[in-house]
Formats: sequence, structure tokens, C-alpha cells
Amino acid sequence: MKKTVCIIGKPNVGKSTIFNRLIKEKKAIIMDTPGVTRDRIYDSVTYNNKSFFLIDTGGIEIGNEDFNEDIKVQAALAIDESDIILFVVDGKNDLDANDYLIRDMLIKSKKDVIVVVNKIDNDGRKENIYGFYELGFEHLFAVSAEHNLGFKELLDFVTGKMNENEEIKDSTLKFAIIGRPNVGKSSLINALLNEDRVIVSDVAGTTRDAVDTRFTYEKEEYIAIDTAGMRKKGKIYENIEKYSLIRSLKAIERSDVCVLVIDAKEGIIEHDKHIASYAIEAGKGIVIAVNKWDTVKDTDKAISLWQEKVRNEFQFIPYANVVFLSALNKKRIHTLMPEVIKAFNNNQKEIQTSVLNDVITEAVTLHPAPSYKGKRLKIYFVSQTASCPPKFTFNVNNKGLVHFSYERYLENKIRENFDLTGTPIILQFKNKSDR
Repeated sequence: MKKTVCIIGKPNVGKSTIFNRLIKEKKAIIMDTPGVTRDRIYDSVTYNNKSFFLIDTGGIEIGNEDFNEDIKVQAALAIDESDIILFVVDGKNDLDANDYLIRDMLIKSKKDVIVVVNKIDNDGRKENIYGFYELGFEHLFAVSAEHNLGFKELLDFVTGKMNENEEIKDSTLKFAIIGRPNVGKSSLINALLNEDRVIVSDVAGTTRDAVDTRFTYEKEEYIAIDTAGMRKKGKIYENIEKYSLIRSLKAIERSDVCVLVIDAKEGIIEHDKHIASYAIEAGKGIVIAVNKWDTVKDTDKAISLWQEKVRNEFQFIPYANVVFLSALNKKRIHTLMPEVIKAFNNNQKEIQTSVLNDVITEAVTLHPAPSYKGKRLKIYFVSQTASCPPKFTFNVNNKGLVHFSYERYLENKIRENFDLTGTPIILQFKNKSDR
């Protein structure tokens, strides 16, 4: 399971710039005005084949501003959720009361804290960092977020700590129920369990944390993970809901399959697609469940109309199967688990190399790659190099000749010949000359 790293510090010490350096994009708003970053911002960082969640927080300071107390609460929640804290201080200035306020919060948290002294733009200034050991933390690193200095050493240390206390992987199939608030996620789990195990309410946002529930289906044990509803970022008001988002992302990360629940009464909205993208980016199997089917009239006709609607709206996951059910009265509830199991099995599927090459050879013979400036893509060999999700590596003459439309053609040919329903697949192209 991914670890979580949180960036904490007073205003204007460069937290958002450090966040952007680590995620390698300008996602956090950067301004010289203290207090600009008021909400926590989440993303994922990968370094040396290790991946972790990163949380950026608003600056904490002693003051009476309306939003300052809110920032403290958010920061406390972020600290509580994290495994490692990056405590950012300003290397150009002495420690002040705000730094000591944050220091006291972090000592009480008993979390693993690394002091990051920012704005150390040259080697001569590194002599100034030793005064920051006064904060009382053992590990201290000098960086310059503006000039991208010191981050290799910091990341080496952070990811090195992630080898410790790794969890033993549970082989039980785990599936996360994801979706917007109030689409019936908790009701769906209760319907599967045939009991009221999870709190159900008409009020959106009842489920705050990810809740794991073990149950038996067809004499096999499974784990269903109920997650908090994911709102649009602009509609995330309460601190607890902001706290819930990282829990939902972690639930997706540790699941094998995600069940995206859609409200049949409200229909498909853009945010449903956004939530689906979390599961796809994590490489998870996916099933689409259209809930509240009891509210639909003329269900036989509605199924064909809804299937067409789902295919049109979710064109980026044509491989995801759709089930129509009612968690309220348990109608068609039996259709869900077979699709979850199928998505799980296909996500783990391994395809024999010789058979795979036969399929690709035939596909290229039927439809050769188009030429570009007198050059044509040649595929020498293909093999499956990973699963969960299945990853296929193509050895080619020049990967720069791979057009997205031809890549889609190859993916379609693989899917036509092998049942990969319910799982994303990855196609990687590698020059034959590359080691």
C-alpha cells in the first residue's frame, strides 16, 4: 500500500513550490502572498520505482484570520493521515513563533518528521542550516525549490524509509465501491451482505472513511470497501470531507477491482467519468453499476438505452461491463459479483508469448502500420511484461513511428483474441536497440 507524505510549514516558506517539484508539474497555486494555499492538495509521486501520496497544506501561523483556524484543522487531519512529514522552514530567516507552533504539533503527532530547509540556493548557505536542528528533529535536508537543488538526496531518504514495515499482502479479492455522494454505495454493500452493516442515510456524505467489510460469496471470502463520496474539488467544503478524499484514493490503491456506482435517477454526469479515471490510473479492474434501478420504468427497454448511454459517455473504458441493480430492494443484486470476479481474473491474466506473437503478426499482416516520411513501424517481438493490469511490451524499430490510432488498433486486436473484459491494459513500445 502506498505511503503518504505530508508537507507542513508556516506561510511563504515554499511548500507549494516543493510540492510542484516533487509531482513535476505546476498544480499547486504559487504566490508570494502568505496563506494562498488554504486547502490540502493531493497527488501521487513516483521515484526509483516507489510511489507515494503527497499532500500539500496551507500555511499555519498564529493569527486571527478567519481561515487560519480552518487551516490548522486541515493540517492536523493531514498529519494524522500521513506516514512521513516534511516540515518546511525558510533557510533565509531565523526560526520564529510559527515554526515552534508547528514543531509542537508535530512532536505531539509522534510521526516520522524530516525538516526541509528551503531557499538554500548555494553551497555557502548550507552552513546556515545547522541552527534548524534546534527544532529537535534528527533528519534535516537543505533544498532550493526555486532552483531544483537537493531533491535527489531528499527523495532517496524518503523512499528509503518506505522499505520499513511493509504490510503483508492479503490475497483476498478486495473491491472498492466508488462514486459520488448519495448514489447508494453503502446500501449496495448492505445488500450484498444482506444486513445493515454500514450506516445508510439519504443525507449525502454519511460515510466519512473507507470501511472494509469481509463477507462470503459462493463459499469464497471477499472484502468490500465502502468509500466516502467523491465531490468535485470546488464542492468540497467540510474539513472531514477533504480528509475523506485521500482515504478514498487509498481504498482504490489497495483494491483489486473498483465498482463505479451511478445513480439511475440522476443519470451520468461529468464527475462520474472523473471518478472512473482514478481507478483506471491506478490500473484496477472496473465494473459500472447503475443503482436505483427500482426508480426506472419499462426496465427492459431502459437497459438497452442505458447501455448505449454508458458506452457513449465512457468511451475511454469500452471494456467495462455494466450491471443494473437496486440496492434498496436487492433486485438484480446477483449480477454484480460475477462481474467483479471476472474483472479481477482478467486484471491478473497472463498470456503465453507465442500465442500473443501469433495474434500481433496476423494483425500487422492484415493492417500494416502507415508509413511516415518514408519510414514504417516494424514490430519484431511482443511479450507480456506485467499483470495487474496486463502490460504488453513491443520491441520495434522506432517507437516514434507509433501513431495513437495504430496503438488503439493493436489494443483492439489483443482484446478481440483474449478476454480482458473489465481491466485496462498497457501497451509499451521499446526500440530494439535499447537495452
